[in-house]
Amino acid sequence: MDWRAAVSFSERLAKIVKITHNYKLAHPNVPASDVGRQAQALESSAYTDADSFADYEHRCESIIGNLSAEVASSGNPAAQQVAEVESEQEDKDLLAGPHADIGRYKSAVHFRNGLFSEVYKARRPEGDNDQKAQKVSLVALKLTTPAMMSAPHDSEREARILAKAKSEERNIVPLLETFALSGGRFVLVFEWMPWDLDSLLQKEIASRAQIKAILKDLFSALAHIHSMGILHRDVKPSNILLRSPSGPAFLADFGIAWQDGDKGCEPADEKITDVGTTHYRAPELLFGNHRYGPSLDMWAAGCVVAEAACLKGQSLFDSGELGSDLALIQSHFKTLGTPDLEVWPGAKDCKDWGKMEFYKYPPKPWEEVLPPNCDEKARDLVSKLVQYESSTRLTAAEVGLGIVPCGGLLGMCID
Repeated sequence: MDWRAAVSFSERLAKIVKITHNYKLAHPNVPASDVGRQAQALESSAYTDADSFADYEHRCESIIGNLSAEVASSGNPAAQQVAEVESEQEDKDLLAGPHADIGRYKSAVHFRNGLFSEVYKARRPEGDNDQKAQKVSLVALKLTTPAMMSAPHDSEREARILAKAKSEERNIVPLLETFALSGGRFVLVFEWMPWDLDSLLQKEIASRAQIKAILKDLFSALAHIHSMGILHRDVKPSNILLRSPSGPAFLADFGIAWQDGDKGCEPADEKITDVGTTHYRAPELLFGNHRYGPSLDMWAAGCVVAEAACLKGQSLFDSGELGSDLALIQSHFKTLGTPDLEVWPGAKDCKDWGKMEFYKYPPKPWEEVLPPNCDEKARDLVSKLVQYESSTRLTAAEVGLGIVPCGGLLGMCID
């Protein structure tokens, strides 16, 4: 049954009322009749385009959040004060309805399911004296059962790595606490962040300046974890979370991350290659190189830069409807050309290299791969990250320190 059939009129009306209220605050000079029409149109778009009820709620929250951000930047103190009061009430409203108590977090609402986890949204307990959580009103509870998880997924390792890498200043998602529940369940508690880069790109609501700031935060996070011997292994737009559409951005979901020496990680020369997500997987994974390093994340980051700064949310490569490795290999070859050992010396370390004969595609110039309206400096950055030979890809530190031929810091590369 289509999920829309289970959504009541009153539930949709509640969303429209919230959107209407925030739209009026953000656009005080718009006639009331037009405000109502605009609010209904925004809610209708979320309802029509959503893939699930959770996605519908997420889209409506993003609309409300974007309007709230407009109010915050308007410079109108009265509107800002009303918005703050409304935000407090909204926190309560969002947690109405079916709920569950998870540890000391009461009335938690189910948000979505992951492969080996369930994510709930809850309000921070009143009287919480935890200094880390003082400024946080809503949290995300990631419920896992470690014994039921298969490698490379490991929530206990995720918590260990996040504890070592914690740094809001370096844009690592804040882990507030962890605790165990009966039945072998393990819960990670994060600050609730309602936005991510993927949703901003799909809605086409991110400005050039916002994208630039988000990407700078991404490379800050990667430089930080790579300096600690940590590989994220799943860099993609949906794992870049934001407190607001303007940032700051945080690298999130370390569920398959790797750190040298961690008791839950594979040996450095026997790393699992079944990591990453479809379009963002590097060629060394596809051909079975178990000794990959931080450059794996840099390939994925290059794909993210192309998608965010040049392709309006479209992926750089295509792995087909089923996410096939062969389809992704063909997409790589059609775009970058079919490599040989001269172009990709590191291929000799891939156990599956040479097992198949591939059609010899010529490489396309980056001016053809990325659209003409793509900033030249952004294109140049992508070209120095998305390379077959992992040893020649820029490091995150090089991007951040300005060791980039396009002329400086990432912020200068994507002006």
